[in-house]
Amino acid sequence: MSKHTVKTIQAMKDNKEIITMLTAYDFPTAKKVNDAGIDMILVGDSCAMVVHGHPNTLTATMDMMVLHCAAVARACDRTMVVADMPFGSFQYSVEDTMKNAARFVTEAAVDAVKFEATPNHIAKTKAVVEMGIACVGHVGLHPQAIGALGGLKAQGRDMTSARKVVSEALALQEAGCFAIIFEAVPTKLSDYVTRKLSIPTISIGGGPKCSGQLLVTPDVLGLYDKFTPSFAKQYVNIGQIMIDTFRLYKKEVKEGVFPGKENSYGMSDEILESIIKEFGEV
Repeated sequence: MSKHTVKTIQAMKDNKEIITMLTAYDFPTAKKVNDAGIDMILVGDSCAMVVHGHPNTLTATMDMMVLHCAAVARACDRTMVVADMPFGSFQYSVEDTMKNAARFVTEAAVDAVKFEATPNHIAKTKAVVEMGIACVGHVGLHPQAIGALGGLKAQGRDMTSARKVVSEALALQEAGCFAIIFEAVPTKLSDYVTRKLSIPTISIGGGPKCSGQLLVTPDVLGLYDKFTPSFAKQYVNIGQIMIDTFRLYKKEVKEGVFPGKENSYGMSDEILESIIKEFGEV
């Protein structure tokens, strides 16, 4: 199958085919996601937490994100790759936003960019789209606003925040976004907005009524245990499998089982004898 584009993702929504999306931050993981037939990859600023060990996403930088995005993009011949604009990359001027979005396209060869644009950033979203860069919006919980929000809390459960989710989603569609991520939003609200919009909505804690679903891959695989949101689902505990494997490796090394003959290179006795003659006995 050829690589997904804005048109094929829109066609999935139009045909009521659910879109699948996962995160990836490196070549090997992205290759597996691509080969599994997942439709989209988000190279999320969550890499600051799940890869680099920081307590939140705010320490992700443009250089960090470009590096991860380039590795992921090289792995994907089918899956659409979306770069997450990190904190500070679009909060200043329209020109800065455009330059940073362009870096993802020129240096990392991604297919689209995504940022947590609020109504204050609609002009920036429009400017990025007008450059010819596909753009994904993001409504509901904005992890980059963790300080102002007072923590990672679900959004849209009261009238004020519900109105904000709807108005932002409509504004992002008007600005030219081809899809919008709904994070930690009640199902009833995301269902309403999904039916109101013409572009796909992708849920990460937005319930089952969106056009697609997104999860953070380390949550899916059991590779990150410092924080797991309630909307995540662990499908396998690869983290424990890794620990067990490393313990087995340690045991075999300590007991002299590894490396065995099959893991070692041989040489002729004649060459060894010549080396001893030249350099002396030990």
